[in-house]
Amino acid sequence: MKYILVTGGVISGIGKGIIASSIGTILKSCGLRVTAIKIDPYINIDAGTFSPYEHGEVFVLNDGGEVDLDLGNYERFLDINLYKDNNITTGKIYQHVINKERHGDYLGKTVQENMLKYRRKSLLFLFCFCFLPLTYLSFTFQLGGTIGDIEGMPFVEAFRQFQFKAKRENFCNIHVSLVPQPNATGEQKTKPTQNSVRALRGLGLSPDLIVCRSAKPIEMAVKEKISMFCHVEPEQVIFIHDVSSTYRVPILLEEQGIIKYFKQRLNLPIDDQPSDLLMKWKKMACRYERLLKVCSIALVGKYTKLSDCYASVFKALEHSALAINYKLDLMYIDSTELERSTEAENSVKYHQAWHKLCKADGILVPGGFGIRGTEGKLQAISWARSKKKPFLGVCLGMQLAVVEFARNCLNWKDANSTEFDPNTTNPVVIDMPEHNPGDMGGTMRLGKRRTVFKTENSVLRKLYGDEMFVEERHRHRYEVNPELTHCFEEKGLKFVGHDTEGNRMEIIELENHPYFVGVQFHPEFSSRPMKPSPPYLGLLLAATGTLSAYLQRGCKLSP
Repeated sequence: MKYILVTGGVISGIGKGIIASSIGTILKSCGLRVTAIKIDPYINIDAGTFSPYEHGEVFVLNDGGEVDLDLGNYERFLDINLYKDNNITTGKIYQHVINKERHGDYLGKTVQENMLKYRRKSLLFLFCFCFLPLTYLSFTFQLGGTIGDIEGMPFVEAFRQFQFKAKRENFCNIHVSLVPQPNATGEQKTKPTQNSVRALRGLGLSPDLIVCRSAKPIEMAVKEKISMFCHVEPEQVIFIHDVSSTYRVPILLEEQGIIKYFKQRLNLPIDDQPSDLLMKWKKMACRYERLLKVCSIALVGKYTKLSDCYASVFKALEHSALAINYKLDLMYIDSTELERSTEAENSVKYHQAWHKLCKADGILVPGGFGIRGTEGKLQAISWARSKKKPFLGVCLGMQLAVVEFARNCLNWKDANSTEFDPNTTNPVVIDMPEHNPGDMGGTMRLGKRRTVFKTENSVLRKLYGDEMFVEERHRHRYEVNPELTHCFEEKGLKFVGHDTEGNRMEIIELENHPYFVGVQFHPEFSSRPMKPSPPYLGLLLAATGTLSAYLQRGCKLSP
C-alpha cells in the first residue's frame, strides 16, 4: 500500500481537500485503487452537531456517518462511497481510549502511551477491511487545520513515527502552502511558505512536494526561490493558482509532472501519459470554461452568508447545469428577507430578495432545522407553485411544500410541522415514531435508504431511468403525516414515492406544473461531475425549458 499525507500551512481553508481529491483522481486515472481519509483534530465525535457556519455543511455518508464536507469532495472527485471511519477525529479517539480505560483493558498502564498507539493503528489499519487484496492501494490522508496547531500535534507525531515504519517508497508528504501577493507591492511572497516548511520539518516531517496556492500564476523566479530555501528540487514545487473551476485542478497537477514524480517517488508501475479518465476531466474543464448560456437558480435558505453551508447542493446544481451545457447562476436568498417582518424593518432588503426570486429560472429550498426563516421559505414555495416556476424541495423543503399546499390549497390555515408548532390542529408534518438515541444523530434517520416509486407516470422515476426504486441518503427527524396524504392527492399533490414499508412519504409531485418536486432524501450527496443527480437535473432541465424534450428522447441529452 502507498500512503500520501496532505498537510497545510499558513492559513486554514487553503484548499487541502481539493488538492487531496485531485491527487486521488490522478492516481485513480493511473489504474490504482484509491481511498481518502480526513483527520479532524477537534474533540467532537463527528460533524453532526456543528452549526453550518462552523465548518460548512454536514456531509452524510451511505452508512449514516455525519462528516466534514471534505469527504464530499473525495466522493465526488473519486466517484467512490466512503464510510464514517474515513473521518478520524480526536473525539473518536478519546472516546475509544476512555471506554477501554474504564473497562480496565489497559491493566494499569499509562493511557497516554496507548492513545498514541491507537492513533498509529488508526492510520495503519482502519480501512484495510474495506478492499479486496490489491498490489497497489493508495491512501490519501488529509490532516485538518494548519501545521503548528496544538490540537493537531499528536497526529503529526503519529505520522512522524509511521513514516519510519513504512518504507520510503510507501510514504509521501505533500505540504500545501500560501504564496500571498500584497496589493501594495504586487510581489509574490515566499516567506510564509518558508516558515511553514520549517515548522513542518521541526516536527519531524519533510515535504516531498510543496503545493503553492496563489491568486495568480506564480513566476518561475518564485519557484526557484522556494526550491532553494525549502531544500527541495524545483520539480517538487507545484503551483496551483485560483481557477474558474475545481475541475481544472487535477489538470494543473498533471501538467506539472506529478504522475512522473509519483511513479519514481512511490515506485509505481504506471504509465506517464494521462489516461482516458484524465482526458475526460480535461474535456469537462474546457467545456465548463466555454459555457455561454446561463440558467439562474434561487436557493432560498437560512445559511446563505457562507457558500460552504450548501456545498453539495451547489455542486449538484453545477453538475446538472454542465450536463446540459449551461452556466449556473446561483443566487443565494436569505429566507428571512422574504418575510413581512423584514419589509417593515428593512424594505430595501425585502424588495431586493423578492426581485432575485422573481427573476430566477428555478427555485430550490434545501434542507435545514429550526423555525427561523420558515415563513420566508413558505412564501418562496407559494410563489413557485402559483406562478408555475420550476421548484425542487429537499428534506425540509419538501415538508414545507406540503405545509404550503395544506394552507393555501386545502384551506388548513394553521397547518404546520410539529417541529415548529407542537399544538397545531393540522399536523401535516410530524416527528417520526422511533426515539431510540444512537451513537450518531440521536433520533435522526440517517444514511442510505430505499425509496419505492408508486406509479410509472412519475417524472422523477423517468429521470432515474425508470427504476422501480432508488437508494439515496437521508438526514431528518420529521416526516409527512401518512394519515393525511389522501387529502393532498385528491387536490393534485401526489405522493409518488415511499419507503419499502409504504409508511414514509419520500417524493411529492404536483400535477399540471412544469416541475414541482419534493424529496425527503438528500440527492445532492450522490451527485457526481459526470453523473448528475436526477432531481437536480430535472430542475435545471425544467428551468431551461428542455425537460419535455429530454423525456421524449428517453432521458437522453441532445448532442
